Amino acid sequence: MIQDKILVADDEQSMREFLDIMLKKEGYKVSLASNGEEVVKLIDNDLFDLVLLDIRMPKLDGISALKKIKAIAPETIVIMITAYASADTAIKAMKEGAYDYITKPFKVEEIKLIIKNALEKKNLQRENILLKQVVRDRYHFGNIIGQSSKMMALYDLLEKVSPTKTNILITGESGTGKELVAKAIHYNSSRKEKPFVTLNCGAIPESLIESELFGHMKGAFTDAIATQKGLFEVADEGTIFLDEISELPLLMQVKLLRVLQDKEFKRVGGTEDIQVDIRIISATNKDLEEGVKEKRFREDLFYRLNVIQIKLPSLRERKEDIPLLASHFLKKYSEELNKNISKISPEALQILLNYEYPGNVRELQNIIERSVALESNQELTPHNLSSYLSEQPLLKKGSVDIEIPNEGIDLEKMVEDLERTLLMKALDKTKGIKKKAAELLHINFRSMRYRLEKYGLNHGADSELG
Repeated sequence: MIQDKILVADDEQSMREFLDIMLKKEGYKVSLASNGEEVVKLIDNDLFDLVLLDIRMPKLDGISALKKIKAIAPETIVIMITAYASADTAIKAMKEGAYDYITKPFKVEEIKLIIKNALEKKNLQRENILLKQVVRDRYHFGNIIGQSSKMMALYDLLEKVSPTKTNILITGESGTGKELVAKAIHYNSSRKEKPFVTLNCGAIPESLIESELFGHMKGAFTDAIATQKGLFEVADEGTIFLDEISELPLLMQVKLLRVLQDKEFKRVGGTEDIQVDIRIISATNKDLEEGVKEKRFREDLFYRLNVIQIKLPSLRERKEDIPLLASHFLKKYSEELNKNISKISPEALQILLNYEYPGNVRELQNIIERSVALESNQELTPHNLSSYLSEQPLLKKGSVDIEIPNEGIDLEKMVEDLERTLLMKALDKTKGIKKKAAELLHINFRSMRYRLEKYGLNHGADSELG
């Protein structure tokens, strides 16, 4: 544990020695000075958490020394000591930045308590600054990883919308990072010092959603044993993120619309209108406009939420970002799992690039975590990746269940993906023995070798056994 450092400055030797002994017994690291000039010299050359500073000292008085301390090290706490209790002197010291003052003779327990409280306040402030910095760093736009043209366009849009008060609808497939984007918007807005509150509308039973959002009064229903604030009240002046907004029941859609219009609501069982100032960011992986047409989602609410829409691209649409994302997750899980895996082999990277990722970035993250946990080499190899992909239900027995979208499909690419998947499955089944894999696929060994080279899977020895 790091000891707090205290500088004791007093021209009386007996006082310096007394405070030195007393503070060291309390676990502090102590330095001593007998005059104001020594104080300034020590402050110039070291960092102190707190200074006990006598007001009357030779060479440089306490008030002058205080000014210099605050100029050199403004975060250092200064507590003044005086044998001459003077309101004017104390007020002057406080105006110059002193935390407090004590008069001689003082009670030992009193000075211990003042020092303890002052240092606790300083450490709490330091922790809050660090915590805010961590939050800002974590949700900075730079932590939404990607260098593709689609991601660059996304960064530009986020820079523009974050400072506004406008409600935002984030759309995109599952696993594309909708909550990460919502947090980045909040922590880069003027509301960043206020709460960011999340509710997954699809994860709360319909009977509890109103209470969760708006709170309830004691006795409002069977389990309401105490009055409780809802998320809207908790998030006042901040941001509320409503994930899976398409799952919000129609009755709650009406009540949410009222909050958006009137900026007020009542707790369940309450009569008082509670006013709030909240920015709403909602998200969905469904087509809300289709929901409006089918009367499953209110049109007026849709337009209130969808002032600005941010559509997140699927990982299939930005495959050039896969190496960057994979490298990021490799570093993350190598550290978390205490593995010394520093890179991804070219063959493994090719497998990652060729996969379609129905689960998007979240699935890539899970693949890398699983592979790092199972990997015994210092680089990520194809074996564990292939074993994961072979478990994916890409084919149905006796048929291929594929929908052709309106924009069409790339037949050659789909055939290649299918061929690559079957090659990996065959190799996995035969533990990498290519001759046996060729037999499983009813092709000759030369054809097997050609296909492996074609897809960059020929990482083993070029023989019939491996």
